[in-house]
Amino acid sequence: MKFGFFDDSQKEYVITNPQTPWPWINYLGNEDFFSLISNTAGGYTFYKDAKFRRLTRYRYNNVPMDSGGRYFYIKDEDTVWSPGWKPCKTPLDKYECRHGMNYTTIEGVKNGVSAKVLFFVPLKTWAEVQKLTLTNNTSEVKKLKLFSFTEWCLWNAAADMENFQRNFSTGEVEIDGSVLYHKTEYKERRDHYAYYSVNSPVQGYDTDRESFFGLYNGFEEPQVVAEGKARNTEAHGWSPIASHYIEVELQPGESKDFVFLLGYVENAQEDKWESKG
Repeated sequence: MKFGFFDDSQKEYVITNPQTPWPWINYLGNEDFFSLISNTAGGYTFYKDAKFRRLTRYRYNNVPMDSGGRYFYIKDEDTVWSPGWKPCKTPLDKYECRHGMNYTTIEGVKNGVSAKVLFFVPLKTWAEVQKLTLTNNTSEVKKLKLFSFTEWCLWNAAADMENFQRNFSTGEVEIDGSVLYHKTEYKERRDHYAYYSVNSPVQGYDTDRESFFGLYNGFEEPQVVAEGKARNTEAHGWSPIASHYIEVELQPGESKDFVFLLGYVENAQEDKWESKG
């Protein structure tokens, strides 16, 4: 079975079948900030140290493998799909992943709608850029519901998988418009935090994992996505996530871009608080 080919002119490896024998991964990064991304948008991000400054959660021994990453769910009436095939695994009319030098593009097409995501880490920037382009290739107006998703790691990747009692009491978030902050232990003992933002107004958000998925659902069918509306949850402990909810209307032939930033901020101790006293 053929899964892809080398595009020598573009210096890319092109994957045309998402069901590769193993996750086929690209490495994105600069001097300080790094991302690993598979051909179905799995993987994780970290700042300098993959153990102690892990931004997003990743389970190496998950079943199925490569579950968890940076996902987009698109709800088009009763059909829910993702541009990278996973996690929904809804059959796509077209799928293509291009791994290039420090960037990856993943495109999926379903029912006349194209969703193409460009992932890259700019130089001298502590963030992963995710540029999502939605295009309506039909002759009718499309009203879509878009949900972003990533799951925060509680910074120490090893402890994140071990000390469940402690982990379930430490997660903290903050919401400010279209920016979802991960501020676990920022007040107590850390000088850094993470954020997930989008350059668009949002119609809702979620930051609590159990509320987003539902108690008995997984990555492939979150309860919030099935219902078609965010719950505007704010996590206190347990497992914090970051999900934006955006309602998108596309005229025939129209495209719209959404730029998401998954980033890291570190403050000097003396600059941590607004009041120096």
